Amino acid sequence: MPMIAVPDFGTNSDGSSNKEYCKYCYQDGDFKDQGITLEQKIEKNILIAVKMGMQENEAGEMAKAILPKLKRWWK
Repeated sequence: MPMIAVPDFGTNSDGSSNKEYCKYCYQDGDFKDQGITLEQKIEKNILIAVKMGMQENEAGEMAKAILPKLKRWWK
């Protein structure tokens, strides 16, 4: 998700903005979908993007390019 303005950002446990994750993924210092795998998250994001009007192949390319780079998935 493009995060352009403060309302787009997730929130830390102290209520401050978290500029690494969006409001749909990260709220109050926790991921909203704890326990999901990277592969499941990619599929979930593709479905959401398609519902929002994006082409499935474009959504897949974007999700596969961006999501694995997030610190959440670093091992």
